[in-house]
Amino acid sequence: MFQATEIKRLIEQGLSCEFVAIEGDDGVHFTGIVVSASFDGKPRVRQHQAVYATLGPLMGNEIHALQLNTFTPAQWAQFQQGN
Repeated sequence: MFQATEIKRLIEQGLSCEFVAIEGDDGVHFTGIVVSASFDGKPRVRQHQAVYATLGPLMGNEIHALQLNTFTPAQWAQFQQGN
């Protein structure tokens, strides 16, 4: 079983992030929010690929699924104002 805290640590280690939150309690299926300025100007698929790259071969193996919501800092600020 894999821990959400370890996924968070790996993402933060491999990508410059303003905010990362990962949840999941079954050890293989996770959801997360990642906010990074490096996402600026990139389509959502490229943003997700950047996050998956930080996890390397764990994706599809130890980590069966990771549902992501990715934001630039400006998008995140706007999202938070809407809630």
